[in-house]
Amino acid sequence: MTWHETLRAQLVDALRAVDPDAPTLCEGWQARHLAAHVVLRESSVTVGAGLAVPALAGAAERAIDELAQTATTPQGYADLVGRVAAGPPRWHPLSLAGDAANLVEFYVHGEDVRRGAGPAPDRDLDPGLVDALWKDVRRFARARTHRVPVGLVLVRADGPRTRVKGAKGDHGTVVVRGGAGELVLWLSGRGAASTVLAQGSPDDVAALAQRFPLP
Repeated sequence: MTWHETLRAQLVDALRAVDPDAPTLCEGWQARHLAAHVVLRESSVTVGAGLAVPALAGAAERAIDELAQTATTPQGYADLVGRVAAGPPRWHPLSLAGDAANLVEFYVHGEDVRRGAGPAPDRDLDPGLVDALWKDVRRFARARTHRVPVGLVLVRADGPRTRVKGAKGDHGTVVVRGGAGELVLWLSGRGAASTVLAQGSPDDVAALAQRFPLP
């Protein structure tokens, strides 16, 4: 089963539940900016390239700001969120990318909106979605954390674990525990808003938190 369509619908629900100026976990972005980002990620070559090429990031940000500016009114915001719901045009590569490119994107952005104003009620995630998120945690955790000097083991709340990397120099290993979705948020830089628990020596936990904030 694929999950990105379900997560897109949940992101749309989260966007519709807040005002266009509602805060998100993305620094400097309100709900309308996040919606604009999703729309342009799926329709603009400039924004798509800007997500991967630092030299184009400025142009991408300007395009997002310009589109977000059209969504300051209730009708303008509703129209923009409607474009999020509609998804990418058939010619766009993301229309065929499925969960590989969209699962983490939509899950994280849904939580960006839900938790933007503070803690939000826990979500009861389908076991299949939990497994899909955990698969992605295992897939990208090593690349995300390769500069962290401590060893790292991730443990899912219901038991499964994965050893991500060994320690460097005099550092030891830190164990980070949490639900699969919480670990996704932590690895995506939203750790301060997550409910993960880090266990290790104080120095090692501090070294990890310098790059990946903790609650």
